[in-house]
Amino acid sequence: MATKEKAGKAPDPAGVQRAVVKQLTALLEGGQAHVSFQDAVKGFPAKLRGEIPEKLPYSAWQLLEHLRLAQRDILEFSTNTKGTYKHKKWPEAYWPKKAAPPNAKAWDASIKAIERDQKSFEKLLTAKNADLYTPFPWGDGQNLLRQTLLIADHNAYHLGELLVLRRLLGIWK
Repeated sequence: MATKEKAGKAPDPAGVQRAVVKQLTALLEGGQAHVSFQDAVKGFPAKLRGEIPEKLPYSAWQLLEHLRLAQRDILEFSTNTKGTYKHKKWPEAYWPKKAAPPNAKAWDASIKAIERDQKSFEKLLTAKNADLYTPFPWGDGQNLLRQTLLIADHNAYHLGELLVLRRLLGIWK
């Protein structure tokens, strides 16, 4: 990382923290090495949201809801200062059983929830007193840096799957 520090002088810890947080925020927002969330879901035809292409185990709706459920879980865990977080059962609590959205509004509501939770996580990350490195007292080694990377990695993986699904359905560039 390039700094304006003179040779031999240690970098400013606050400056390093700001630079790391800036990069982590950009990673969460996507659009650098992979498609952004907004571009991946934009213009997805309602009639195809519950379709499961041949040789894939899920629909676009199931991927979207999985993204929402997993990101919400990571946010809840990361903000568990009162000790109220409850571990959810894998995989049942993270994947919807039905291939299609329950109604016409569910797709848009899921997208809005994902965007809202991402903004909430970014506020946590960019808070003045954010500590990236100290493990959470309620976890088993997790810290804010790990949770940020977990969301970014998980979302990028499943957004890639969503693009493959769109290609198989003939609705991607």
